[in-house]
Amino acid sequence: MIYPSIDKLLSKIGSKYLLVHVVSKRAKEMQETDYYQMPEKEYKSKKEIGRALEEVANDLIHIKE
Repeated sequence: MIYPSIDKLLSKIGSKYLLVHVVSKRAKEMQETDYYQMPEKEYKSKKEIGRALEEVANDLIHIKE
């Protein structure tokens, strides 16, 4: 099972395309700055893309539409 689920993510962000854009931008930001919004031990994923998805699922990233 993939975590977080796509259904949960799409309830936070209405469009798949917007989700991809936001997550990719956040993952690049994590790589460049090494800034994480949660302690690193709390992430289930080891990669930045997965960690960015987890931040969206936990309402740590807000989108202004």
